[in-house]
Amino acid sequence: MHTTNPGRRALLRGLAAVALTAPMWPAAATTLAQVRERGTLKVGIYNDMPPFHQNGKGIDVDVGQALADALGVKLALLPFTADENMNDDLRNMVWKGHYLGYGPADVLLHVPVDAPLMDANPQTLIFGPYCREKVAIARRLSELPRLDTLTPLVGQPVAVPGQTLAGWLLIGANDGMLRDTLRTQWKDGTEAARALSQGEVVAAAGLASELQSVLQDDPRFAITPLPMPQAPRDGWAVGLAVKRDAEDLAGALSAALAQMTQDGRLRQIFAKQHVTWQAA
Repeated sequence: MHTTNPGRRALLRGLAAVALTAPMWPAAATTLAQVRERGTLKVGIYNDMPPFHQNGKGIDVDVGQALADALGVKLALLPFTADENMNDDLRNMVWKGHYLGYGPADVLLHVPVDAPLMDANPQTLIFGPYCREKVAIARRLSELPRLDTLTPLVGQPVAVPGQTLAGWLLIGANDGMLRDTLRTQWKDGTEAARALSQGEVVAAAGLASELQSVLQDDPRFAITPLPMPQAPRDGWAVGLAVKRDAEDLAGALSAALAQMTQDGRLRQIFAKQHVTWQAA
């Protein structure tokens, strides 16, 4: 007879408890009129993604608030933990909802504005790029005044979150030339940047926004693109996603973003977190 092991049973009990206690959100709006009638804009944002969201604060929280204000409604944040890939996140938070009972949101923030992703998710409308992100490296200028290639990092301690694009790039760079001295235990680029600021390493890699949020105002450090051809030097655009048939809601949100760009509010929101806003 098939039995479930104790660990599996505990996991299932935990999932059931989450499902029973998850907030029962009304269905995601597909029209601007529905959002205004409800009086709230449900905004999906990623959990624990500094400087965009951490502990209820960050760039995406402020962007969400500005979007709700522009529509004349209140903000209802729907934070969630990233799934295995972006397709799962779009399913859970945009067009279907999670099997544990939460979501979808009216709009999801921090979505790559990427043609293959759009093609793979016809149930969603991806639009409204509001910033550009890229992989970068920060260094202590007293020890590394120049960094045109990765060669000066050989034998030097370098911090990088291992399970990220920056980590994969550096681990595999030049047949693993940095592998022996890479420190990859960091959860994200902000942790790697703090290790650099505390003198534990001579350089730290991650997303430019992560590094800037910790080191931007410290003249001891420089933040530059990762000097390797495999790194996307122009980065990628970050935008919004709604259900495919929510076109008028997407139009209103796009107009709000355009106004925020024009009047400088987007730049101010990023500067609040010590990040240089870069137009998409």
